[in-house]
Amino acid sequence: MPEPQRKIFVLDTSVILHDFNALQNFQEHDVAIPITVLEELDQFKKGNSVLNLQAREFIRQLDKLSDHNMLHEWIPLDGPSRGKFRVLTDENGGIDASEIFGARKADHRILNTVLSLSRSQPDRPVILVSKDINLRLKARALNLPAEDYDAVKIKDLSHLPRGKDELEVADPAAIDRLYQEESLPFEAILPERPPSNHYYILRGGSKSALAYYNPRTDRVERVVKPLAYGISPRNAEQTFALHAVLNPDVLLVTLSGAAGTGKTLLALAGAMEQRRHFRQIYLARPIVPLSNRDIGFLPGDIQSKINPFMQPLWDNLGIIKNQFDEKEREYRKVDEMVETEKLHIVPLAYIRGRSLSNVIFIVDEAQNLTPHEVKTIITRAGERTKIILTGDIFQIDTPYLDASSNGLSYLIDRVRGNPLYAHVNLEKGERSALANLASTML
Repeated sequence: MPEPQRKIFVLDTSVILHDFNALQNFQEHDVAIPITVLEELDQFKKGNSVLNLQAREFIRQLDKLSDHNMLHEWIPLDGPSRGKFRVLTDENGGIDASEIFGARKADHRILNTVLSLSRSQPDRPVILVSKDINLRLKARALNLPAEDYDAVKIKDLSHLPRGKDELEVADPAAIDRLYQEESLPFEAILPERPPSNHYYILRGGSKSALAYYNPRTDRVERVVKPLAYGISPRNAEQTFALHAVLNPDVLLVTLSGAAGTGKTLLALAGAMEQRRHFRQIYLARPIVPLSNRDIGFLPGDIQSKINPFMQPLWDNLGIIKNQFDEKEREYRKVDEMVETEKLHIVPLAYIRGRSLSNVIFIVDEAQNLTPHEVKTIITRAGERTKIILTGDIFQIDTPYLDASSNGLSYLIDRVRGNPLYAHVNLEKGERSALANLASTML
């Protein structure tokens, strides 16, 4: 049987900035990058953002290969069954993409490089790999094969865990027993052992109960509707979400769902309810810069720069505070926590590099993070730290991520079933009747 033909994958800048370790993810095939990509990475190497980190880490990898002349020869990559690597400098492909598309820009120079390689390697498939949809479309217009970089992409979103199920119980009397005893062996209700911390709406005839599987006791336990700093859940999903946030045995929680389902509010209220058990509460969200410009370009001090991006967190904090009268201690306590930085709202970039011990760390809009960024955040966790990530995987604000490749989807898919982890997907909007009308009818 003949060996499968080895391909040549040409990576653009967006792939490197998404995953600095991309060179290692193409098995036996060869990998190349145009010299234009190195020039673009040079502009990203300084700074404290994840993009800057990715650029620096990739440049360090190239430095280890610098004993060879990577501009003129293919260099074997480390590891078993790996292909070779080279930097491409020839941009003479017979067709000039800059003339066809009417501009002399880096993307068109990359296309010229791929055209040149295809002409010099007529017997091998040459494929452009890019996170940039526009670049892939232009490549296909030039009859160049182009693919998205999907090394960390979820193949089937329909199989992404929802964290909850509705189940018809074979013996309705088991629901009565659950109310009486508060917990039952899972065999008394479920056909098989479920994933850790999985939630259930149990029904049997006219009876129903909310429950979850506790991996520590190996039992199904009843979930009682909790109250957290004046906030009460309005449906079963919100009850499950708040239960997960308040569960001291669960150190990593993800809450997904569309706008208006209460993800951020429940995470914040649950964190404040547990404030006495933690040194600090951190609230953070990724800042998606306008026109790819860092917040440093905005006027004012750091607080003035970040406030517009953090306003949704302040809005949720205001909802919690307004559950109480201005004279009540709980109302004043919220302002006091902000003033003393017991509750601290910060941009995500200012957390990176720190070790977070004895804190609750809420990351809002986590769907705008890459898988590598999510890993970086969670590896910051020290002793007695709990991390809660919220977001809508279908509402992406960054150009190189989608529902199957963003960090929140990646985390939900990879960590499923771990005893330290709980996930709930919220589906029912509770913001207002008007908001629900817009979500369902428009």
